[in-house]
Amino acid sequence: MTDRTAPTAGPPGAGHRPHALPARVLLGTAAALFVLTAATVATSRVEMGAFNVVAALSIAGLKASLVALFFMHLRYQGRFKAVVFATSVFFAVLLVGFVVFDTTQYQPDIRAQAARTRAKR
Repeated sequence: MTDRTAPTAGPPGAGHRPHALPARVLLGTAAALFVLTAATVATSRVEMGAFNVVAALSIAGLKASLVALFFMHLRYQGRFKAVVFATSVFFAVLLVGFVVFDTTQYQPDIRAQAARTRAKR
């Protein structure tokens, strides 16, 4: 076994061997993505108030993580890259969630103003 921290002679990536994932892993990941897509659609049809956004963003983050970990092979590139990606997806979902929750705070004011504007016409 080679030590990953030891410097290697030669061009970058010379010690890297390509790998192919078994069809079982790829099909399992695709099936999980289909199930999560169905869960997203089901979540959109059930009224859960503000939790709809949380559920949809959570499912979207999980789907993005699956795609990156298996289809982009981040799972096999070392833990650090996978943790960095998962953390970035988490914060992206968190920030989008904050924006969505912030805009929903102003919806009653916007709707009231639109109703007043229509009434004046």
